[in-house]
Amino acid sequence: MERHILVVLPHPDDEAFGLAGTLAKHIEQGSQVTYACLTLGEMGRNMGYPPFASRVTLPGIRRAELEASCKAIGIQDLRMFGLHDKTVEFEDQDALDSRIDALIKEINPSLVVTFYPGYAVHPDHDATGAAVIRTIGRLPKDQRPTVHCIAFSNGHEEKIGKPDIVNDINKYMPQKLASLRAHKSQFQGMESGEGMPEQQILDRLATERFWTYRFEA
Repeated sequence: MERHILVVLPHPDDEAFGLAGTLAKHIEQGSQVTYACLTLGEMGRNMGYPPFASRVTLPGIRRAELEASCKAIGIQDLRMFGLHDKTVEFEDQDALDSRIDALIKEINPSLVVTFYPGYAVHPDHDATGAAVIRTIGRLPKDQRPTVHCIAFSNGHEEKIGKPDIVNDINKYMPQKLASLRAHKSQFQGMESGEGMPEQQILDRLATERFWTYRFEA
């Protein structure tokens, strides 16, 4: 069992797709989870299906959706950093690293989960993962928590290998689906009936993959 897990991701709904089932499993086993969400995803293009949000109302809607998603998973501690969506890569690195470092020192996590920098498609994803890796890399080796990364860019396994952890989360699919459905402004998939057949979507959602980050020094 992990004593305390720190999740650091940039957008509301990042937690839903990549690790909701894994977090629900850890929480059931007794782990504490702190989720640091860096932005409110206020620059997202989706406004609901059919649209029910505007550029003005979207930040508040996404905040409420994030809170509902965390409740569905069972996350006990949500922190919102308040950075601007789509600009994490332009943040002052020292300031961002300092905030992450302070959070790590506050909660002393045994495990940190973030995106694998360079292999997570979105610039905010990569910048968030890079900040976490920089910050933890500065810690003495014997004080570094384990870091599990989410990766999904095309061809990423050719560069970083197969995932170290593959979790079948079928048992926790109710929590994961509730988390996804909490993000009503963003989640289309099964709710709209578009794209892949429902069973194919469920099969893809039922496996969550992570890479253990190995620091060079």
